[in-house]
Amino acid sequence: MIAAGAAFAADNPFLGSWELTIPGGAAGWLGVRETGGHLDSSMLWGWGSVEPITSTRLDHGQLVLRRVHHFEEKDVYGNRVRKTSIETIFAQTDGRHLHLLRVQPRRNGDGFDTAQFSGRRTPPMPPAPDLSEVEYGAPIQLFDGEDLAGWRLTDPHAVSGWSVHDGTLINNPVQVKGQPHKDYGNLRTDKVFKDFNLKVEVRVGKGENSGVYLRGIYEVQVEDSYGQGVDSHHMGAIYSRITPSVAAERPPGQWQNLDITFVRRHVTVILNGQKIIDNQPVEGCTGGALWSDVSRPGPIYLQGDHTGIEYRSIVLRPVID
Repeated sequence: MIAAGAAFAADNPFLGSWELTIPGGAAGWLGVRETGGHLDSSMLWGWGSVEPITSTRLDHGQLVLRRVHHFEEKDVYGNRVRKTSIETIFAQTDGRHLHLLRVQPRRNGDGFDTAQFSGRRTPPMPPAPDLSEVEYGAPIQLFDGEDLAGWRLTDPHAVSGWSVHDGTLINNPVQVKGQPHKDYGNLRTDKVFKDFNLKVEVRVGKGENSGVYLRGIYEVQVEDSYGQGVDSHHMGAIYSRITPSVAAERPPGQWQNLDITFVRRHVTVILNGQKIIDNQPVEGCTGGALWSDVSRPGPIYLQGDHTGIEYRSIVLRPVID
């Protein structure tokens, strides 16, 4: 962060939350705020977590972001050497849209790569809903326990590890030693939804990792994190955004129950009968989102590109407007 002084007034047009479409078309997010006379920002770059940006400043009407990346390479003697690369992003805005330029040095030291991309201001966060007044429609069985009807891969070019056995939806992303790596796919509903209550039963094996995406953009984390305490990357969290208030996951190999309510961009998560997230706002998309538009209805999607996982009894009740 860099000291701002009077230049960082409350009418700074860059302040706030931005929906990004990053180079290559993936979803991203940028949040910019002023704290104690300093500009501060964080970013989601397609996948992974929302991470703080190393420095944020204004320069002649432009927002300048610098991200420091650390990586390792082998030198001429075969030794691993830790190196640093500094990526710079320049942004301009009309108050509603962002126009961004990314400049990144090539790892071989031969010049820079540049890419243009865009963003738009996230719509204002609605007030927290009174969940006692929310009305739901008839329950929809998203998984019938017999086949994959109503589901398809988010990427039709990926390999499907999904199948149905004895009423259970199973993902088995097998990699064969000595053969090329297979890119396994995530599974999404054909139908899209706006606001809803979703109940899911999931069995997480030792070391397994998956996720349940709401509207195709917000990941409720599913992983074997039993005994590890609370973290925004553990079971039931909104990945890298909202940390559960308590750790309620069960040991690996046991069936677990997720009861998720998503209304007006606020989420409540009940894990195994314990409320771990209570009607909290979700500021923007999470890693792996299908798009960054928070106002767009979307599918339920199950992450299948990591490890094996088992689901059953996936039931959604849509909110009646």
